Amino acid sequence: MNSSPDVTRSLELYRRAGELIPGWTQLISRRADQYANGVSPIYAQRAKGSRFVDVDGNEYIDWVNAVGAVILGHADEVVDNAVKEQIDRGSIYTLNSPLEVELAEVLCQTIPSAEMVRYTKGGGEACSVAARIVRGVTGRDKILFCGYHGWHDWYQAANFGVDPASGEYPFAGIEPIGVPKALAETVIPFVYGDMARLTALFEKHRGEVAAVMMEPTRSDLPPAGYLESVKSLVHEHEAVLIFDEVSCGWRMSIGGMQEYLGVTPDMTVVAKAMSNGFPMGAVVGARKWMEPAARMFISSSYWSDNVGLAASLATIRELKRRDSATQFRDIGEKLRAALNQAISDAGLQGACTGLPYNLALSLAAPSGIDPRKISTLFVQEMARRKIYTNGTFKATLAHNDADIRQTGEAAAQALAVIKSGLDQGDLDRRLVVDLKKEPFRRQVR
Repeated sequence: MNSSPDVTRSLELYRRAGELIPGWTQLISRRADQYANGVSPIYAQRAKGSRFVDVDGNEYIDWVNAVGAVILGHADEVVDNAVKEQIDRGSIYTLNSPLEVELAEVLCQTIPSAEMVRYTKGGGEACSVAARIVRGVTGRDKILFCGYHGWHDWYQAANFGVDPASGEYPFAGIEPIGVPKALAETVIPFVYGDMARLTALFEKHRGEVAAVMMEPTRSDLPPAGYLESVKSLVHEHEAVLIFDEVSCGWRMSIGGMQEYLGVTPDMTVVAKAMSNGFPMGAVVGARKWMEPAARMFISSSYWSDNVGLAASLATIRELKRRDSATQFRDIGEKLRAALNQAISDAGLQGACTGLPYNLALSLAAPSGIDPRKISTLFVQEMARRKIYTNGTFKATLAHNDADIRQTGEAAAQALAVIKSGLDQGDLDRRLVVDLKKEPFRRQVR
Protein backbone atom coordinates (compact mmCIF):
# COMPACT_ATOMS: atom_id res chain seq x y z
CA MET A 1 0.00 0.00 0.00
CA ASN A 2 1.31 3.47 -0.89
CA SER A 3 2.67 5.54 1.99
CA SER A 4 0.83 8.82 2.44
CA PRO A 5 2.43 12.25 1.98
CA ASP A 6 3.17 13.92 5.30
CA VAL A 7 0.35 16.40 6.06
CA THR A 8 1.36 17.15 9.65
CA ARG A 9 1.34 20.94 9.28
CA SER A 10 -2.05 20.88 7.54
CA LEU A 11 -3.53 18.89 10.42
CA GLU A 12 -2.01 21.20 13.02
CA LEU A 13 -3.36 24.31 11.28
CA TYR A 14 -6.78 22.69 11.07
CA ARG A 15 -6.69 21.96 14.80
CA ARG A 16 -5.89 25.60 15.50
CA ALA A 17 -8.61 26.72 13.09
CA GLY A 18 -11.15 24.70 15.07
CA GLU A 19 -10.37 26.86 18.12
CA LEU A 20 -10.62 30.16 16.24
CA ILE A 21 -13.01 29.77 13.27
CA PRO A 22 -16.54 28.38 13.72
CA GLY A 23 -16.81 25.49 11.27
CA TRP A 24 -13.02 25.55 10.63
CA THR A 25 -13.29 27.01 7.10
CA GLN A 26 -15.13 29.74 5.21
CA LEU A 27 -16.51 27.34 2.59
CA ILE A 28 -18.14 24.06 3.60
CA SER A 29 -16.55 22.34 0.59
CA ARG A 30 -13.10 23.06 2.05
CA ARG A 31 -13.70 21.24 5.31
CA ALA A 32 -11.40 18.30 5.94
CA ASP A 33 -14.29 15.88 6.33
CA GLN A 34 -15.25 16.42 2.68
CA TYR A 35 -12.08 14.54 1.70
CA ALA A 36 -9.90 11.88 3.33
CA ASN A 37 -9.20 13.66 6.60
CA GLY A 38 -5.74 12.66 7.80
CA VAL A 39 -4.43 11.88 4.31
CA SER A 40 -5.72 14.71 2.10
CA PRO A 41 -3.98 18.08 2.42
CA ILE A 42 -6.01 20.89 4.01
CA TYR A 43 -3.88 24.02 3.54
CA ALA A 44 -1.89 25.20 0.52
CA GLN A 45 1.00 27.63 0.35
CA ARG A 46 1.06 28.28 -3.40
CA ALA A 47 -0.50 27.20 -6.68
CA LYS A 48 0.45 27.46 -10.33
CA GLY A 49 -1.17 26.09 -13.46
CA SER A 50 -2.81 22.73 -12.77
CA ARG A 51 -1.05 22.13 -9.45
CA PHE A 52 -0.71 23.36 -5.90
CA VAL A 53 1.83 22.84 -3.13
CA ASP A 54 0.48 22.23 0.36
CA VAL A 55 1.96 23.70 3.56
CA ASP A 56 3.94 20.49 4.08
CA GLY A 57 5.68 20.89 0.71
CA ASN A 58 3.77 18.22 -1.25
CA GLU A 59 2.77 18.99 -4.85
CA TYR A 60 -0.62 17.78 -6.14
CA ILE A 61 -2.47 17.83 -9.44
CA ASP A 62 -5.58 19.84 -8.61
CA TRP A 63 -8.94 18.64 -9.99
CA VAL A 64 -11.04 20.76 -7.60
CA ASN A 65 -9.68 24.18 -8.58
CA ALA A 66 -11.35 26.28 -5.90
CA VAL A 67 -14.66 24.50 -6.58
CA GLY A 68 -14.58 25.73 -10.17
CA ALA A 69 -13.51 29.34 -9.55
CA VAL A 70 -10.20 28.76 -11.34
CA ILE A 71 -10.78 28.28 -15.07
CA LEU A 72 -7.57 29.24 -16.89
CA GLY A 73 -5.30 27.66 -14.28
CA HIS A 74 -3.85 28.85 -10.99
CA ALA A 75 -1.93 32.13 -11.11
CA ASP A 76 -2.48 32.64 -14.82
CA GLU A 77 0.15 35.15 -15.93
CA VAL A 78 -2.11 37.21 -18.21
CA VAL A 79 -4.77 37.70 -15.54
CA ASP A 80 -2.30 38.18 -12.71
CA ASN A 81 -0.33 40.78 -14.68
CA ALA A 82 -3.54 42.68 -15.43
CA VAL A 83 -4.36 42.67 -11.72
CA LYS A 84 -0.85 43.73 -10.69
CA GLU A 85 -0.94 46.63 -13.14
CA GLN A 86 -4.32 47.68 -11.79
CA ILE A 87 -3.14 47.49 -8.18
CA ASP A 88 -0.35 49.90 -9.07
CA ARG A 89 -3.03 52.29 -10.33
CA GLY A 90 -5.24 51.75 -7.27
CA SER A 91 -7.28 48.79 -6.08
CA ILE A 92 -10.34 50.95 -5.40
CA TYR A 93 -11.10 54.60 -6.09
CA THR A 94 -13.15 57.24 -4.36
CA LEU A 95 -14.73 57.77 -7.76
CA ASN A 96 -16.22 55.16 -10.07
CA SER A 97 -13.92 53.16 -12.31
CA PRO A 98 -14.30 53.19 -16.10
CA LEU A 99 -13.67 49.44 -15.90
CA GLU A 100 -17.25 49.08 -14.62
CA VAL A 101 -18.56 50.33 -17.94
CA GLU A 102 -15.98 48.40 -19.96
CA LEU A 103 -16.81 45.08 -18.31
CA ALA A 104 -20.55 45.74 -18.60
CA GLU A 105 -20.11 46.21 -22.34
CA VAL A 106 -18.11 42.97 -22.61
CA LEU A 107 -20.72 41.02 -20.62
CA CYS A 108 -23.53 42.40 -22.79
CA GLN A 109 -21.61 41.37 -25.91
CA THR A 110 -20.90 37.89 -24.50
CA ILE A 111 -23.94 36.64 -22.55
CA PRO A 112 -27.18 36.40 -24.60
CA SER A 113 -29.47 37.56 -21.77
CA ALA A 114 -27.36 40.60 -20.85
CA GLU A 115 -28.55 44.11 -21.63
CA MET A 116 -27.76 45.67 -18.24
CA VAL A 117 -25.40 44.65 -15.43
CA ARG A 118 -24.98 44.90 -11.65
CA TYR A 119 -21.84 43.70 -9.87
CA THR A 120 -21.17 41.76 -6.67
CA LYS A 121 -18.19 39.87 -5.24
CA GLY A 122 -19.59 36.35 -5.15
CA GLY A 123 -22.23 34.01 -6.51
CA GLY A 124 -24.49 33.71 -3.46
CA GLU A 125 -24.46 37.46 -3.09
CA ALA A 126 -25.37 37.86 -6.75
CA CYS A 127 -28.29 35.43 -6.35
CA SER A 128 -29.51 37.53 -3.43
CA VAL A 129 -29.34 40.67 -5.58
CA ALA A 130 -31.26 38.92 -8.36
CA ALA A 131 -33.95 37.85 -5.87
CA ARG A 132 -34.27 41.42 -4.62
CA ILE A 133 -34.59 42.80 -8.15
CA VAL A 134 -37.29 40.39 -9.34
CA ARG A 135 -39.32 40.83 -6.19
CA GLY A 136 -39.04 44.59 -6.55
CA VAL A 137 -39.98 44.62 -10.23
CA THR A 138 -42.90 42.19 -10.00
CA GLY A 139 -44.24 43.19 -6.61
CA ARG A 140 -44.43 39.48 -5.75
CA ASP A 141 -42.67 37.67 -2.92
CA LYS A 142 -42.41 34.00 -3.90
CA ILE A 143 -39.55 32.40 -5.81
CA LEU A 144 -39.56 28.84 -7.15
CA PHE A 145 -36.12 27.31 -7.41
CA CYS A 146 -34.09 24.30 -8.46
CA GLY A 147 -30.37 24.07 -7.79
CA TYR A 148 -27.92 25.64 -5.38
CA HIS A 149 -28.07 29.42 -4.92
CA GLY A 150 -26.04 30.30 -1.82
CA TRP A 151 -26.35 30.77 1.93
CA HIS A 152 -28.52 33.88 2.22
CA ASP A 153 -31.81 34.04 4.15
CA TRP A 154 -34.04 34.37 1.08
CA TYR A 155 -32.83 30.96 -0.15
CA GLN A 156 -32.16 29.01 3.04
CA ALA A 157 -35.75 29.76 4.08
CA ALA A 158 -36.63 26.83 1.83
CA ASN A 159 -35.56 24.59 4.72
CA PHE A 160 -38.73 25.51 6.60
CA GLY A 161 -40.44 23.33 3.99
CA VAL A 162 -39.64 19.90 2.61
CA ASP A 163 -37.96 18.47 -0.43
CA PRO A 164 -40.70 17.25 -2.82
CA ALA A 165 -38.72 14.13 -3.70
CA SER A 166 -37.59 12.85 -0.29
CA GLY A 167 -39.83 14.63 2.21
CA GLU A 168 -36.72 15.85 4.04
CA TYR A 169 -35.23 19.32 4.21
CA PRO A 170 -34.41 20.53 0.70
CA PHE A 171 -30.82 20.91 1.92
CA ALA A 172 -30.20 17.75 3.92
CA GLY A 173 -27.85 18.32 6.84
CA ILE A 174 -28.47 22.06 7.10
CA GLU A 175 -31.06 23.42 9.50
CA PRO A 176 -32.42 26.96 8.95
CA ILE A 177 -30.86 28.23 12.17
CA GLY A 178 -30.95 32.03 12.28
CA VAL A 179 -33.21 32.37 9.24
CA PRO A 180 -36.39 34.37 10.02
CA LYS A 181 -39.40 32.08 10.21
CA ALA A 182 -41.42 34.82 8.54
CA LEU A 183 -39.69 33.84 5.27
CA ALA A 184 -41.27 30.37 5.28
CA GLU A 185 -43.17 29.65 2.05
CA THR A 186 -41.49 32.53 0.23
CA VAL A 187 -39.09 30.21 -1.60
CA ILE A 188 -40.23 26.80 -2.79
CA PRO A 189 -38.20 23.99 -4.39
CA PHE A 190 -39.05 21.90 -7.42
CA VAL A 191 -37.29 18.89 -8.89
CA TYR A 192 -35.29 19.39 -12.08
CA GLY A 193 -37.15 17.93 -15.05
CA ASP A 194 -40.51 17.69 -13.27
CA MET A 195 -42.75 19.99 -15.32
CA ALA A 196 -45.88 18.67 -13.62
CA ARG A 197 -44.62 19.75 -10.21
CA LEU A 198 -43.56 23.17 -11.49
CA THR A 199 -46.91 23.68 -13.21
CA ALA A 200 -48.75 22.70 -10.03
CA LEU A 201 -46.72 25.17 -7.99
CA PHE A 202 -47.57 28.00 -10.34
CA GLU A 203 -51.25 27.07 -10.10
CA LYS A 204 -51.16 26.82 -6.32
CA HIS A 205 -49.43 30.18 -5.99
CA ARG A 206 -51.06 31.89 -8.97
CA GLY A 207 -50.20 35.58 -9.14
CA GLU A 208 -47.69 35.31 -6.26
CA VAL A 209 -44.55 33.98 -8.00
CA ALA A 210 -41.93 36.58 -8.88
CA ALA A 211 -39.45 34.24 -10.55
CA VAL A 212 -38.03 30.82 -11.18
CA MET A 213 -34.34 30.63 -10.34
CA MET A 214 -32.57 27.50 -11.54
CA GLU A 215 -29.27 26.05 -12.60
CA PRO A 216 -29.90 25.23 -16.28
CA THR A 217 -27.69 22.18 -15.90
CA ARG A 218 -25.13 20.73 -13.54
CA SER A 219 -23.95 17.22 -14.35
CA ASP A 220 -25.81 16.46 -17.59
CA LEU A 221 -27.51 18.30 -20.40
CA PRO A 222 -31.25 18.87 -19.91
CA PRO A 223 -33.89 16.72 -21.63
CA ALA A 224 -34.85 18.03 -25.06
CA GLY A 225 -37.33 20.88 -24.78
CA TYR A 226 -37.27 21.04 -20.98
CA LEU A 227 -35.78 24.51 -20.53
CA GLU A 228 -37.95 25.85 -23.34
CA SER A 229 -41.03 24.51 -21.53
CA VAL A 230 -39.92 26.10 -18.26
CA LYS A 231 -39.41 29.44 -19.97
CA SER A 232 -42.83 29.28 -21.62
CA LEU A 233 -44.54 28.42 -18.32
CA VAL A 234 -42.73 31.19 -16.44
CA HIS A 235 -43.73 33.79 -19.02
CA GLU A 236 -47.30 32.49 -19.10
CA HIS A 237 -47.50 33.45 -15.43
CA GLU A 238 -45.77 36.81 -16.02
CA ALA A 239 -42.80 35.81 -13.86
CA VAL A 240 -39.05 36.12 -14.48
CA LEU A 241 -36.75 33.26 -15.51
CA ILE A 242 -33.31 33.45 -13.87
CA PHE A 243 -30.46 31.12 -14.80
CA ASP A 244 -27.84 30.67 -12.09
CA GLU A 245 -24.69 30.04 -14.12
CA VAL A 246 -22.25 30.50 -11.25
CA SER A 247 -21.13 26.85 -11.55
CA CYS A 248 -22.06 25.93 -15.13
CA GLY A 249 -21.18 29.17 -16.94
CA TRP A 250 -18.23 29.97 -19.23
CA ARG A 251 -16.99 26.45 -19.97
CA MET A 252 -19.30 24.72 -22.47
CA SER A 253 -19.60 28.10 -24.16
CA ILE A 254 -18.15 31.47 -23.18
CA GLY A 255 -21.67 32.88 -23.36
CA GLY A 256 -22.78 30.27 -20.85
CA MET A 257 -25.04 27.24 -21.00
CA GLN A 258 -27.78 29.53 -22.32
CA GLU A 259 -25.71 30.16 -25.42
CA TYR A 260 -24.76 26.50 -25.75
CA LEU A 261 -28.35 25.32 -25.34
CA GLY A 262 -30.00 28.17 -27.22
CA VAL A 263 -32.37 29.14 -24.40
CA THR A 264 -32.13 32.75 -23.22
CA PRO A 265 -33.46 33.55 -19.72
CA ASP A 266 -34.62 36.96 -18.55
CA MET A 267 -31.75 37.29 -16.07
CA THR A 268 -28.50 35.47 -15.34
CA VAL A 269 -26.23 35.21 -12.32
CA VAL A 270 -22.51 34.68 -12.95
CA ALA A 271 -19.44 34.60 -10.69
CA LYS A 272 -16.55 32.24 -9.87
CA ALA A 273 -14.82 31.44 -13.15
CA MET A 274 -15.47 34.87 -14.71
CA SER A 275 -12.36 36.21 -12.94
CA ASN A 276 -10.10 33.14 -12.55
CA GLY A 277 -10.08 33.16 -8.78
CA PHE A 278 -10.37 36.84 -7.96
CA PRO A 279 -13.62 37.79 -6.17
CA MET A 280 -16.22 38.89 -8.71
CA GLY A 281 -19.87 38.28 -9.52
CA ALA A 282 -22.60 39.87 -11.59
CA VAL A 283 -26.30 39.90 -12.28
CA VAL A 284 -27.12 40.53 -15.91
CA GLY A 285 -30.44 40.67 -17.67
CA ALA A 286 -32.91 42.24 -20.03
CA ARG A 287 -33.40 45.98 -19.64
CA LYS A 288 -37.08 45.43 -18.80
CA TRP A 289 -36.15 43.65 -15.59
CA MET A 290 -32.84 45.30 -14.72
CA GLU A 291 -33.57 49.00 -15.21
CA PRO A 292 -36.03 49.28 -12.27
CA ALA A 293 -33.16 48.26 -9.95
CA ALA A 294 -32.00 51.87 -10.20
CA ARG A 295 -34.77 52.72 -7.71
CA MET A 296 -33.89 49.89 -5.29
CA PHE A 297 -31.31 50.17 -2.52
CA ILE A 298 -28.68 47.68 -3.72
CA SER A 299 -25.29 49.07 -2.74
CA SER A 300 -21.83 48.06 -1.48
CA SER A 301 -18.41 49.76 -1.42
CA TYR A 302 -16.43 46.80 -2.68
CA TRP A 303 -18.64 46.10 -5.67
CA SER A 304 -16.62 48.87 -7.33
CA ASP A 305 -13.28 47.20 -6.53
CA ASN A 306 -10.97 47.45 -9.53
CA VAL A 307 -9.20 44.13 -8.99
CA GLY A 308 -12.24 41.97 -9.75
CA LEU A 309 -13.11 44.13 -12.75
CA ALA A 310 -9.60 43.91 -14.21
CA ALA A 311 -9.41 40.16 -13.55
CA SER A 312 -12.77 39.56 -15.22
CA LEU A 313 -11.89 41.54 -18.32
CA ALA A 314 -8.59 39.69 -18.69
CA THR A 315 -10.16 36.27 -18.02
CA ILE A 316 -13.02 36.66 -20.50
CA ARG A 317 -10.68 37.92 -23.20
CA GLU A 318 -8.32 35.00 -22.59
CA LEU A 319 -11.16 32.48 -22.76
CA LYS A 320 -12.07 33.87 -26.16
CA ARG A 321 -8.48 34.07 -27.39
CA ARG A 322 -7.67 30.50 -26.32
CA ASP A 323 -10.78 28.91 -27.88
CA SER A 324 -11.68 27.66 -24.42
CA ALA A 325 -14.85 25.73 -25.27
CA THR A 326 -12.96 23.47 -27.68
CA GLN A 327 -10.14 22.98 -25.20
CA PHE A 328 -12.47 22.07 -22.34
CA ARG A 329 -14.17 19.48 -24.51
CA ASP A 330 -10.84 17.96 -25.54
CA ILE A 331 -9.34 17.93 -22.03
CA GLY A 332 -12.51 16.49 -20.54
CA GLU A 333 -12.93 13.72 -23.07
CA LYS A 334 -9.27 12.67 -22.76
CA LEU A 335 -9.67 12.51 -18.98
CA ARG A 336 -12.95 10.61 -19.31
CA ALA A 337 -11.24 8.03 -21.52
CA ALA A 338 -8.35 7.65 -19.07
CA LEU A 339 -10.66 7.18 -16.08
CA ASN A 340 -12.97 4.77 -17.90
CA GLN A 341 -9.92 2.74 -18.89
CA ALA A 342 -8.81 2.66 -15.26
CA ILE A 343 -12.25 1.42 -14.18
CA SER A 344 -12.20 -1.28 -16.85
CA ASP A 345 -8.65 -2.38 -16.00
CA ALA A 346 -9.59 -2.71 -12.33
CA GLY A 347 -12.56 -4.91 -13.21
CA LEU A 348 -15.05 -2.62 -11.47
CA GLN A 349 -18.54 -1.61 -12.55
CA GLY A 350 -18.96 2.10 -13.16
CA ALA A 351 -18.15 4.98 -15.44
CA CYS A 352 -16.83 8.50 -15.60
CA THR A 353 -19.98 10.59 -15.96
CA GLY A 354 -20.84 14.24 -16.43
CA LEU A 355 -20.07 17.08 -18.81
CA PRO A 356 -16.47 17.39 -20.03
CA TYR A 357 -15.58 20.28 -17.70
CA ASN A 358 -17.10 18.65 -14.60
CA LEU A 359 -16.62 14.90 -14.60
CA ALA A 360 -17.43 12.52 -11.75
CA LEU A 361 -16.38 8.99 -10.98
CA SER A 362 -19.44 6.81 -10.47
CA LEU A 363 -18.74 3.32 -9.14
CA ALA A 364 -21.36 0.68 -8.43
CA ALA A 365 -21.30 -0.56 -4.84
CA PRO A 366 -21.98 -4.29 -4.42
CA SER A 367 -25.00 -5.22 -2.33
CA GLY A 368 -24.38 -4.66 1.36
CA ILE A 369 -21.44 -2.28 0.83
CA ASP A 370 -21.78 1.34 1.94
CA PRO A 371 -20.94 3.33 -1.21
CA ARG A 372 -19.29 5.98 0.97
CA LYS A 373 -16.55 3.50 1.79
CA ILE A 374 -15.72 3.15 -1.89
CA SER A 375 -15.78 6.88 -2.59
CA THR A 376 -13.71 7.71 0.50
CA LEU A 377 -11.15 5.03 -0.29
CA PHE A 378 -10.84 6.43 -3.81
CA VAL A 379 -10.22 9.96 -2.51
CA GLN A 380 -7.75 8.59 0.05
CA GLU A 381 -5.77 6.56 -2.47
CA MET A 382 -5.70 9.40 -5.01
CA ALA A 383 -4.40 11.78 -2.32
CA ARG A 384 -1.68 9.26 -1.50
CA ARG A 385 -0.64 9.50 -5.14
CA LYS A 386 -0.79 13.30 -4.98
CA ILE A 387 -3.95 13.73 -7.02
CA TYR A 388 -6.40 16.07 -5.30
CA THR A 389 -10.02 15.20 -6.01
CA ASN A 390 -13.23 14.69 -4.08
CA GLY A 391 -14.43 12.22 -6.70
CA THR A 392 -15.11 14.94 -9.26
CA PHE A 393 -12.75 16.45 -11.83
CA LYS A 394 -13.05 20.13 -12.75
CA ALA A 395 -10.59 20.87 -15.52
CA THR A 396 -8.82 24.13 -16.22
CA LEU A 397 -7.10 25.20 -19.43
CA ALA A 398 -3.79 24.56 -17.66
CA HIS A 399 -4.35 20.79 -17.46
CA ASN A 400 -2.29 18.97 -20.07
CA ASP A 401 -1.75 15.46 -21.39
CA ALA A 402 0.87 14.72 -18.73
CA ASP A 403 -1.60 15.62 -15.96
CA ILE A 404 -4.23 13.40 -17.54
CA ARG A 405 -1.81 10.50 -17.94
CA GLN A 406 -0.61 10.81 -14.32
CA THR A 407 -4.20 11.05 -13.08
CA GLY A 408 -5.22 7.99 -15.09
CA GLU A 409 -2.31 5.97 -13.74
CA ALA A 410 -3.10 7.01 -10.16
CA ALA A 411 -6.76 6.15 -10.67
CA ALA A 412 -5.85 2.70 -11.98
CA GLN A 413 -3.81 2.05 -8.83
CA ALA A 414 -6.48 3.49 -6.51
CA LEU A 415 -9.22 1.44 -8.15
CA ALA A 416 -7.07 -1.69 -7.90
CA VAL A 417 -6.92 -1.13 -4.14
CA ILE A 418 -10.72 -0.83 -4.06
CA LYS A 419 -11.18 -3.99 -6.15
CA SER A 420 -8.82 -5.92 -3.91
CA GLY A 421 -10.64 -4.67 -0.84
CA LEU A 422 -13.98 -5.76 -2.26
CA ASP A 423 -12.65 -9.17 -3.30
CA GLN A 424 -11.00 -9.81 0.06
CA GLY A 425 -13.77 -8.20 2.12
CA ASP A 426 -11.42 -5.85 3.93
CA LEU A 427 -12.36 -2.34 2.74
CA ASP A 428 -12.50 -1.17 6.36
CA ARG A 429 -8.89 -2.21 6.96
CA ARG A 430 -7.73 -0.28 3.92
CA LEU A 431 -9.51 2.89 5.01
CA VAL A 432 -7.29 4.86 7.37
CA VAL A 433 -9.69 7.82 7.59
CA ASP A 434 -13.29 8.44 8.58
CA LEU A 435 -15.88 8.32 5.80
CA LYS A 436 -16.04 11.61 3.96
CA LYS A 437 -19.19 13.63 4.38
CA GLU A 438 -21.40 15.39 1.90
CA PRO A 439 -21.95 19.01 3.05
CA PHE A 440 -25.59 18.98 1.96
CA ARG A 441 -27.80 17.61 -0.74
CA ARG A 442 -28.50 20.17 -3.43
CA GLN A 443 -31.81 20.53 -5.18
CA VAL A 444 -30.49 19.29 -8.53
CA ARG A 445 -30.77 16.02 -10.33
